[in-house]
Amino acid sequence: MTGMTSTARPFLNRRLAEFGTTIFAEMSALAAATGAINLGQGFPDTDGPEEVREAAVRALRDGRGNQYPPGPGVPELRTAIAEHQRRRYGLSFDPDTEVLVTAGATEAIAATLLALLEPGDEVVALEPYYDSYAACIAMAGASRVPVTLRPDPEQARFRLDLDELRDAVTGRTRLLLINTPHNPTGTVLTREELTAIADLAVERDLLVVTDEVYEHLVFDEAEHVPLATLPGMRERTVTIGSSGKTFSFTGWKVGWVTAAPGLVTAVRSAKQFLTYVSSGPFQYAVAEALALPDSYFADFRADMLAKRDLLASGLTQAGFEVFKPAGTYFITTDIRPLGESDGFAFCRALPERCGVVAIPNAVFYDHREQGAPFVRFAFCKRTGVLEEAARRLKRLGA
Repeated sequence: MTGMTSTARPFLNRRLAEFGTTIFAEMSALAAATGAINLGQGFPDTDGPEEVREAAVRALRDGRGNQYPPGPGVPELRTAIAEHQRRRYGLSFDPDTEVLVTAGATEAIAATLLALLEPGDEVVALEPYYDSYAACIAMAGASRVPVTLRPDPEQARFRLDLDELRDAVTGRTRLLLINTPHNPTGTVLTREELTAIADLAVERDLLVVTDEVYEHLVFDEAEHVPLATLPGMRERTVTIGSSGKTFSFTGWKVGWVTAAPGLVTAVRSAKQFLTYVSSGPFQYAVAEALALPDSYFADFRADMLAKRDLLASGLTQAGFEVFKPAGTYFITTDIRPLGESDGFAFCRALPERCGVVAIPNAVFYDHREQGAPFVRFAFCKRTGVLEEAARRLKRLGA
C-alpha cells in the first residue's frame, strides 16, 4: 500500500495512553442502544430560562458574536462575571485584567493547568475527581497526587482527611486542585476545611485551582465558600466557574476564570492556542443570565433539592446505601447492600436489568479499589423521568 508510513509505535503519546474513550460516551451510547433512562451523564433534559435562550437568539440576529469575539471574552460578559462575584461573595475583580471567558469549565481547567505547571511538578487533587483533571495534568507533564475523600456512612457523606492532605504536599507540589461542591460525591467542603486548605497553601506557597461550577447547587445547611475569599488566597487562587450547570445550557460551553492579573495572563496565554475564542452569541446571553434576580437561583436550587430527595428515596427503596449530596446534582450510592461490589460490571448490566444507566465512580479514582463499590446517578432530569427511573430500579430487589 502506497502513501502509508509503517510504524510499530502507538499513535497516542505516553502521557495520554491511559485515557481512552470516556465512560460518559460509553454509558450514553449504552443508554441509546438499550433505550434506558440515562442518569449517567450530567446534563439536564430540559432547557434553561426562556429569556436567556431568547437573549442568544437576539444576539445572533443582531450580529453580535457571529464573528470572532475578543480573546478575553466579550466585555458585557466579563463585567457580568465580575459583578456576580462581587454581589454573591464580596470579591472584587477587574473585568479587563482579572476575568477570562473560556469554552466551558473543561477548557478553563486545561488552560490553567497547561499554563501553570512544568514537567515534573506535582498536583494534589481530591479523589475521586472529574476525569479531565487527570488528563490535563498528564498533558502538562505533571504528576497527580490523590488525596481520597473517605465515605462516612453515619453522616451519609464523604470527608476530607486534612492530615492526609498536608502529608501529600512535598517539595515538588506546585498547586492544589480543589473541587467544591464536589463531583461526584456531592460533598461541600466546610469553611473549617477550606480554612485549613488556605492555611496550607499560604504556609507552603502553593497555587490553588478551585473548580466551583456547582456553586449555586448547595442544599440543606451547607454553605458554598469560595476559597478566594479566605485570608491570603486572593492572589494565589484561580477560580473556575461555568454557566452550563447553573442555567441548564450545557451545550453552549461558556465558562470562565477569575484570578489576579498575572494568573489570568498566564492562563490566557495557554487558552489562546486551544480554542482561541468560542461561543460568541452565547456570551451575550450568559451575561444577561448572570444578572437574573435572586429568585431564579433560589427556585433553581429548590427544584433540584426536590429532585434530589425524590431520587434518593427511590434509590434507598431499591436497596442502595445512599450518600445524600450537600451539593451538585449527583448522588453517590454504595452497591454492596445489593450483594454487588464491582461498579463497572454493575453499571454495564444495569440497562438490561432495569433500564437505567449510571456511572461507576471507580473511573474517578487512581485507587480504583477505593471507588469500586460506588455508583453515581444524576438527578438533573424531569420529575417524571426520575419517578420512572425509581420504579425501574425497584426491580433490583425483586
